[in-house]
Amino acid sequence: MRKLLMGFLVVFVSGVFSKCVMGFEHFNVTKLRFEYFYGVSAAPATDAHVVDLTLIQGAAAKGAVCLDGTLPGYHLDRGSGSGENSWLIQLEGGGWCNSRRSCVYRKTTRRGSSTYMEKRIPFTGILSNKAEENPDFFNWNRVKLRYCDGASFAGEGEDKAAKLEFKGQRIWSAAMEELMSRGMDNANQALLSGCSAGGLASILHCDEFRDLFPGSTKVKCLSDAGLFLDASDVSGGHTLRNFFGGVVNLQSVEKNLPNTCTNHLDPTTCFFPESLIANVKTPLFILNAAYDSWQVQESLAPASADPSGYWRDCKMDHALCTQAQVLFLQGFRNHMLTAVKGFATTEQNGLFINSCFAHCQTERQDTWFADDSPLIGTKGIALAVGDWYFDRADIKAIDCPYPCDKTCHNLVFK
Repeated sequence: MRKLLMGFLVVFVSGVFSKCVMGFEHFNVTKLRFEYFYGVSAAPATDAHVVDLTLIQGAAAKGAVCLDGTLPGYHLDRGSGSGENSWLIQLEGGGWCNSRRSCVYRKTTRRGSSTYMEKRIPFTGILSNKAEENPDFFNWNRVKLRYCDGASFAGEGEDKAAKLEFKGQRIWSAAMEELMSRGMDNANQALLSGCSAGGLASILHCDEFRDLFPGSTKVKCLSDAGLFLDASDVSGGHTLRNFFGGVVNLQSVEKNLPNTCTNHLDPTTCFFPESLIANVKTPLFILNAAYDSWQVQESLAPASADPSGYWRDCKMDHALCTQAQVLFLQGFRNHMLTAVKGFATTEQNGLFINSCFAHCQTERQDTWFADDSPLIGTKGIALAVGDWYFDRADIKAIDCPYPCDKTCHNLVFK
């Protein structure tokens, strides 16, 4: 049996780290920071199944291009047997860009250009093709849609002077059209999933995904670490609201936000999932850590809100938090539970809020399905999602507050 690490130690070179903590403008400057928040960093087993990148050849004619104008892409691993006509779409995460400067940088990385994307990636966790790693979805058609627009597949605009294309919504549409032509139109079961910025995208596009299929197709959506909260930071400011405002305005996201929200709230508020989830008609599962590591580091206690560095140790290792800091974090958890209260009353929806310091738990094998995966009660994440999708059980799982959960795979940065 594999013994998987309960925590992950991240070593930052001091020069690299200094670039990363200056705030949202710079958080996407270094690849290292992304890797350890998203599933790809937890070194996959050497026998992990790798899947080739496919570029969407007809996308440019539809104006569906990455930030730098290159073609968008995806990785498809074909299903078999009972999963031959079942489809799982995983929307890649990786932050956002909110200014011309940050988007110009982003287009020189795999988050903004297919030129820099890996040509082959391992499929682990919810994307694994092994029954012992992914019991309910292993033999489905599994797709990873690469993220290269910087606005959760929702932008629609351009900056000609900076040679930037904000075409996230068109990438979404072109990708879905491509996959339908490759057999997804025959799906009898479909699940739209996503991690982080992709988790936000899975909420934004959930009902659009449902509309691709006839009523007879079983369609649901899963948002992993996508429940970004409009919460006050440690200085009393609204770092994430200000940042999201830049994304929405720069990339003309407003026109692609649900009018059920924008008809009574401002566009920036409507980019926050807590403003959207009540109006999603399609069954939706929200998976989130109550003390989301990314939100703690970049939204609640970024360096810009903590110039004295009082929060630096705590946000890098929760064991170093003072009682006052833990109390602040409990307030964040309470905000999250309030945000999902109405959502949870709808029978078709699912919920798994575990009291961990983590971010993205579906793509990492150790958190998705392994001998020592995180549990709420006696149930882990993969079985909770499977039970919900297949209507085997009603899943509304909310963990007791920190520090009660000893099954967490907490992210610790040093």
